[in-house]
Amino acid sequence: MARKQIMKGIMALSPIAVLLSIYLIGSIIAGDFYRIPIAAAFVVASIYAIIITRGNSLAERIDNFSKGAADVRIMYMVWIFVLAGAFAATAKEMGAVSATVNFTLQFVPGNFLPAGIFVASCFISMSIGTSVGTVVALTPVVTALAAQMGCDVAWLVAIVVGGAFFGDNLSFISDTTIAATQTQGCSMRSKFRTNIFLVMPAAFAALLLYAFSGAAIDVIEPVQVTLIDFVKVIPYIFVIVAALFGMNVLAVLIWGTLVAAVIGLALGGFDIVGFFTTCGTGINSMCELIIVTMLAGGLLEIVRLNGGIDFLIRIITNRIRSRRAAEGAIALLVALSNVCTANNTIAILTVGTISRNISQRFNISPRRSASLLDTTSCFVQGMLPYGAQLLMASGLAAVSPLAIIGNLYYPMCVGAVIILSILFPVTRK
Repeated sequence: MARKQIMKGIMALSPIAVLLSIYLIGSIIAGDFYRIPIAAAFVVASIYAIIITRGNSLAERIDNFSKGAADVRIMYMVWIFVLAGAFAATAKEMGAVSATVNFTLQFVPGNFLPAGIFVASCFISMSIGTSVGTVVALTPVVTALAAQMGCDVAWLVAIVVGGAFFGDNLSFISDTTIAATQTQGCSMRSKFRTNIFLVMPAAFAALLLYAFSGAAIDVIEPVQVTLIDFVKVIPYIFVIVAALFGMNVLAVLIWGTLVAAVIGLALGGFDIVGFFTTCGTGINSMCELIIVTMLAGGLLEIVRLNGGIDFLIRIITNRIRSRRAAEGAIALLVALSNVCTANNTIAILTVGTISRNISQRFNISPRRSASLLDTTSCFVQGMLPYGAQLLMASGLAAVSPLAIIGNLYYPMCVGAVIILSILFPVTRK
């Protein structure tokens, strides 16, 4: 590859390096992950990306950035953030969170709570096929549980996020599963059977960690629950059940908010004006997430237009000589594409064709390449502080995304298993 092309590719990717340097390295130097807002890091990286772009006028570069920020997928995420904020605030105001905490402590022993949360998150996400929906449904509950039991909020939220990615990776209705199987030309059933051998060891290891770590939690005497408490839990029950039956996540949040509003009005939790005030407060709490999401969309669109993703694909596939290297290349391609797009489905679609060509050339089965694409993308997405899932979880729990990442045992275990499955043929078989 010519030196000029290499320099162009490095420059195309440099905005991401600027972002990570400001946010991660700056926070480490400061010794506090709350000192540098991620929105500020994105603004600086976005301005830098627009400045280094050549061949277009300033107005055209800003237009391209704005198109990426207003992409239909980005706006869909924005709607989820808005409605999730309204639902979370309404449910909390009418007493759903405290009632759910009381019910949980009544029926689940405190020292088994972390393992129970992980299993529940795995089951829900696998049933509904969306990690974001699972995070929205469970994060407010575990945040209140952490406060009630005096344990680390980021730790319990990380358990939810880890379980959410487990289900997202295995679900037959997950968009990542659909993208991986369609691009590699295999059935969902065969990909599921291959995936299960990758993620189950990681899930079992994480479950053991949560079971043993839960023993250190101080068991508190649960509050006696009443019929009123059960009524207040109904919004969360509705959200989970509706999602399990396949209702669109936006519809789930709208109906969930209305159910919480009706119960709140009936029980005197707030009046009609208070309801709208509460919704507004919840929406306002999501403003930073919305800004970050749109900035990320614009920044990554500039990276794509400048050839950053194509450069990654070329440089990784340039010197593949063996099956093991080919599998590593497929995993690395989707991982780096995921870092550049902050969306695991888009990452799979971006490198799907080249991954299929690599797998055919080196006799890798379609189900294996599909499994590598899906599992690796879920692992990377779970470790991105600017990914939708971590942004949503951090916003609902009011903690730093990096604080959550430090407790993501399941994605870390998945990453280790992926590497082992590539390095050792016995594991792969």
